[in-house]
Amino acid sequence: MIITARARFCAKLSLPSTFRSFSVSSSCSTVNKVYDTIDAAIDDVKSGSFIGIGGFGLCGVPFSLINKLGERADTVKDLVVSSNNAGVDGVGIGRLVNNEQVKRVIASYVGENAGIENRFMNGQLELELVPQGTLAEKFRAGGAGIPAFYTPAGYGTWVQEGGMPIRMSKDGKTIVQKSEPKEVREFNGKKYVMEPSLVPDFAFIHAEKADTLGNCVFRYTAGNYNAPIAKSGKITIVEAEEIVEAGSLKPEEIHVPGIYVDRVVKSTEPKRCERITTREPGADPAASIKHSVNRMNIVRRAAQEFQNGMYANLGIGLPMLAPTFLSSDVSVILQSENGILGLGPYPLKGEEDPDLINAGKETVSIAQGGAVFSSDESFGMIRAGRINMTILGGMQVSQYGDLANWMVPGKLKGMGGAMDLVAHPDMTRVVVTMEHCDRKGNPKIVESCEFPLTGVKCVSRIITDLAVFDVDRETGLTLREYAPGSSVEEVTAKTGAKFKVADDVKPMSL
Repeated sequence: MIITARARFCAKLSLPSTFRSFSVSSSCSTVNKVYDTIDAAIDDVKSGSFIGIGGFGLCGVPFSLINKLGERADTVKDLVVSSNNAGVDGVGIGRLVNNEQVKRVIASYVGENAGIENRFMNGQLELELVPQGTLAEKFRAGGAGIPAFYTPAGYGTWVQEGGMPIRMSKDGKTIVQKSEPKEVREFNGKKYVMEPSLVPDFAFIHAEKADTLGNCVFRYTAGNYNAPIAKSGKITIVEAEEIVEAGSLKPEEIHVPGIYVDRVVKSTEPKRCERITTREPGADPAASIKHSVNRMNIVRRAAQEFQNGMYANLGIGLPMLAPTFLSSDVSVILQSENGILGLGPYPLKGEEDPDLINAGKETVSIAQGGAVFSSDESFGMIRAGRINMTILGGMQVSQYGDLANWMVPGKLKGMGGAMDLVAHPDMTRVVVTMEHCDRKGNPKIVESCEFPLTGVKCVSRIITDLAVFDVDRETGLTLREYAPGSSVEEVTAKTGAKFKVADDVKPMSL
């Protein structure tokens, strides 16, 4: 007699040999996670809760959930809230802060929210700043059951060494609480910082569509932090612009499966644009750029750093203008860390879309062949060195390539994605564009940075309105070019560090 594997398995479990398997319904339509009201969906959010909130700038922010929670200012307080940034004063997280409902904000950047900055400086609010990619990974890892991870971002800075202010005295003069040093380990000759994951009590998420099972679809860059935060929440609440029946969404279009989602409710608040930026049909993009001649020379020279076929990331401000002056025979694929590969130009007037923005929160378009993805995916490709070059602004650069570009005394804006972008300088070329001196005439190229560091020995090239320097992380600076009308002597007088002069030093070609 032939004994089948199924018969042996059934005998071992004392099951009849005719046992096949349990059956499941081919339909999940009996499951319904939709709540009739937002009040009902957030009813168990209590004082002291930790809430992860999706969005980037004002894109993809769950305004309906936030605003409804803001109506409970008398009963729900001492919240810990975390999102990439804090929106603007009085809007989004800013509303909860102004209501005095928030004890601590965990974010990568609060630059557009003066209310949060002022409250922090006056000792009314705790603020924990985290590199943008690290924050996205904290949520992604938390949702994947990983308690901690190692990242190169932030090594050699306040993030790793500790001492970053978290709480100030009421007069803003004394740091009452500082961040603690973090564990460092070396892998393959490189130092990495250990970061604990984040698992919020509640996740507030905005989706374009959700079905009754909780499956979610995000639109363009509105996926940003919504995707990783949705997966990390102990209780995930999704506000959706459109709620559909299970089976209405194509399986392949679902960004977050319903297994991560507990509640779905209809959104009630309109979407908003933080910075509407457009272009005129047929207009020369360069003609609309209003900057001084010196600053425009920096941009024109930076455009020469691009090579055909390169993947590049551009920091906000001057670096974003560089592609305007690209040579016609150079094609570059631009990455924006909020979730675009194949960044296009500003949209025509009337075609701006609140769900399609760049890292500077400006309305943009997507080039043909472009792709969109969540913030954790974006920083995965950045940390892995897939980006060939990043162009960033700078406040100070040292003679060995240390970069400081996120904080000056008295102001605490946040580091955004810069620490992640410079974390692999051997794989991603780091070019810094900045004016040679600050407004007081002090050199910005110095022997050693006085401001808190963004990265250690990470800069490859410096482009200023006066000069172009190459940076060797062991031997220091070499002057390659000087601005038309300038001289080696002027560059020497206005540079705060020693440098070599290349044998073939020449004027900048603009």
